[in-house]
Amino acid sequence: MFFCYICAIIKRKIGMLLHHKLRDYNVLLGSASPRRRELLAATGIEFRLAPKFECEESYPSTLPAEDVAPYLSALKSHAYPYDLAHNDLLITADTVVILGGDVLGKPRNEEEARTMLSRLSGNDHFVVTGVTLRMRGSERTFSSRSRVRFAELSTEQIDYYVEKYRPMDKAGAYGIQEWIGYVGIESLDGSFYNVMGLPVQRLCRELEAFVEAWPECNMR
Repeated sequence: MFFCYICAIIKRKIGMLLHHKLRDYNVLLGSASPRRRELLAATGIEFRLAPKFECEESYPSTLPAEDVAPYLSALKSHAYPYDLAHNDLLITADTVVILGGDVLGKPRNEEEARTMLSRLSGNDHFVVTGVTLRMRGSERTFSSRSRVRFAELSTEQIDYYVEKYRPMDKAGAYGIQEWIGYVGIESLDGSFYNVMGLPVQRLCRELEAFVEAWPECNMR
């Protein structure tokens, strides 16, 4: 009887839009990034910002570059200091830029931002975003990768961007949606939104699978 009830719930949700499927969940975004807030809101999913919490974003030096972002997203998820209620669904994420095997995080100052942009100038690099979905008793982490190529950037362009946009809160010292993206990005292979900090199409697909595997919160 209980099994039949579960099947009925799943069947009822087939064909529903994702933001309708999530209406019984308390979706929490564990990120201070305004770009991630904007992108998640654009999907139509109702969510709240998780209470601010601290997380030391460090990783083992032996960790492969492609694994850093998903490692850090999971680290952030488990740094969340509050117990999750039965219908809480916590989303955390981290984005890194990879150039020649080196992980470029957020620059600590303007000089470091200029150095990063000088290294990216005229080269291909990868942007990897890791995302962790967690409920009480269940967790899923995935990552998305985009390949980006910068045209040659002049010293004047780099100085102008760093001084005007102050990209110290951005991995690799740039935001693709800002001036530098318009004048400097030569090509992109992969998700544009992934480069912004949240691969929303992949996130929606992963959320679909995640909530279908855990329908019981809809029975409360």
